[in-house]
Amino acid sequence: MAQPVTSIIDLGEPSGNAIKRVLNAGCGIYKPERLHAAFRTLGWSETRLDIDTRTTPDIVGSITDLSKIDDGTFDAIWCSHNLEHLYTHEVPKALAEFRRVLKPDGFALITSPDLEAVAELVLDGRIDDAAYQSPAGPITALDMLYGLSVSVARGNLFMSHHTGFTADRLGRLMIDSGFAEVLAKRGSSFDLWAIGLMPKANKQQLLLHLRANKLDMFPEGS
Repeated sequence: MAQPVTSIIDLGEPSGNAIKRVLNAGCGIYKPERLHAAFRTLGWSETRLDIDTRTTPDIVGSITDLSKIDDGTFDAIWCSHNLEHLYTHEVPKALAEFRRVLKPDGFALITSPDLEAVAELVLDGRIDDAAYQSPAGPITALDMLYGLSVSVARGNLFMSHHTGFTADRLGRLMIDSGFAEVLAKRGSSFDLWAIGLMPKANKQQLLLHLRANKLDMFPEGS
């Protein structure tokens, strides 16, 4: 699959004793593994944000409105399986908010269901089959398209999905929202990944750090 935008990237270990800050945007219930391994290294401090007060976040709010956060506050944003909960027209606003609260050398790391992979399941007649097992139980194509059915059935409407992405679409939306460079690719399973760079981000350090901390979607030499 063609890369939608330009470059390859790279995030480095914090220099000296400096603490870098990561915003876990749409954090969900606290579990250490919800934070990507790249941010569970020494030198990173997590701030949790969620619209659902039951998750006891540090900041209560939607990813479409980060007005409680000053410009240029965070070194990184981690957004795992949250953009698809927005309506299509809200996605550019959320991405612009991500860019606004990042430092000039910061970056956003985003993952979301891969609609191309989900579509392949549907075309194969496997719309109701378990595609994989998650901590919440078996996940089907319907769950990836419309939200985790068992959670929505329990009344957690925050888990509903209102839009979706291919790697190309997500990459284009991030560029249109003001990121200087983006690399978006399909993952090895049913996820896609995208990294959006601020203008002064250090590409070489970033990619080496991510590869060293279990983000191997970017092959060597890419």
